[in-house]
Amino acid sequence: MFRSAALAADSTPRPVSLDEAQRTANDAAGWVEQNWSVWLTNGLRIILIIVIAVAMRSLIRRAITKLIARMNRTAQAVDGTALGSLLVNAERRRQRSEAIGSVLRSVASFLIMGTAALTVLSVLKINLAPLLASAGVAGVAIGFGARNLVTDFLSGVFMILEDQYGVGDEVDAGVAKGTVIEVGLRVTKLRGADGEIWYVRNGEVKRIGNLSQGWATAGVDVQVRSDEDLDRVRAVIERTGEEMQKDEPWSERLAEPVEVLGLNAVYLDSVVVRVSAKTVPGKALSVERELRWRIKRALDAEGIPMVGQPQEAELRTAAAADLAAAVAAPSAMANPASPQSLATAPIPPVPPGVTLGKP
Repeated sequence: MFRSAALAADSTPRPVSLDEAQRTANDAAGWVEQNWSVWLTNGLRIILIIVIAVAMRSLIRRAITKLIARMNRTAQAVDGTALGSLLVNAERRRQRSEAIGSVLRSVASFLIMGTAALTVLSVLKINLAPLLASAGVAGVAIGFGARNLVTDFLSGVFMILEDQYGVGDEVDAGVAKGTVIEVGLRVTKLRGADGEIWYVRNGEVKRIGNLSQGWATAGVDVQVRSDEDLDRVRAVIERTGEEMQKDEPWSERLAEPVEVLGLNAVYLDSVVVRVSAKTVPGKALSVERELRWRIKRALDAEGIPMVGQPQEAELRTAAAADLAAAVAAPSAMANPASPQSLATAPIPPVPPGVTLGKP
C-alpha cells in the first residue's frame, strides 16, 4: 500500500515554477527572433513566385487567344473570294485554330505552373534531387511502356499544325479510305464507303492523300468506232459539257468548263476520247456519272454509237472455242446400228448355280 502511494506521488506532475516558465518563454522568443526574418523572406519569395507565374500564364494565354482570333479574322476575310475557294473554308480553319490554341494554352500552363512549383519547393529547402530522379525514372518507364501512345500524340499534333486533313475531308490513309468524321490527337475516325467506321491511329499513318482540298478532276473515257468523224464527236461532247455547266447544281460543282483532251488510246476498230473536267473538292465522282449519262444520250441522239472494249470480241471467241473443245467427238459405238456396234459380241449371261470367281 505504501509503495503504490509512493508511485502515485511520483507520477503526479510537479508544478512549474515561475523561473522555469520564464526561461521557456525566453527560449521560444529567441528562436522566433532568430528565424522570423527567414520566414518572412521565404514567404515573400513564394508569394512573388506565385504572382509572377499566374501573371505570366495569364499573359501568354491571352496572347495565344488573340493570335487565334487574328487567324480566324484572316480566314473570314478571304472566305467567299476567288482565293478563298482554293483555300480551306473559314469554319474548318476556325476549328483547326481553336484546336491548336487549346494545345498551346495547355502546354504553356503546364510548363509555367510546373516550374513555379519546383521553385517553391526549392525555397522551402526541400531536396529536389530524389524527386527529379524519381520523375526521370518514371518518365523513362512510361516512355518505353507507352511509346506508341506518345508517337500517336505527336503525330496528331503535327497533323493538326500542318492541316493535313479535317472533318469532312475525303482521305486515303493507306490503311483505310473514307470521309473524316473526327480528328483527335491520338485517333482519327473515318467513315468508309459502305458506312463502316475506321479508327486509325495517327502514329500508323505513313502517307495521307487528301481528296478534298483545292480541286478535283473528273475523267471520262468515250470509246467510239475508229471510222467516226472525230471532229463531230468533239463538237458533240463540248456542246454537252456547255449545257451541263449551265444547269443546276452542276454549274456550282464544275470549277472549269468540260475539256476534250484528245485521243487516249487507238485500237484497230475503235478509239478512246479522253474528257476531263475540274470540279470542286469531293464532287468528282458525281460529275463523272452525270457526264457519262449526258454524253451517252447526246451521242445516241446524233447517231454515233459507242463500242465496248476491243478485247471483248476476242474473249467471246476464246470462250466459244473452249466450250467446243470440251465437247467430245461423236463415237460410232454410240449408234447401235453401226457396223462397229453390230460386230461387237455381247457378253453371255451367267448360268444359274455358277458363281463367278470359283471353278
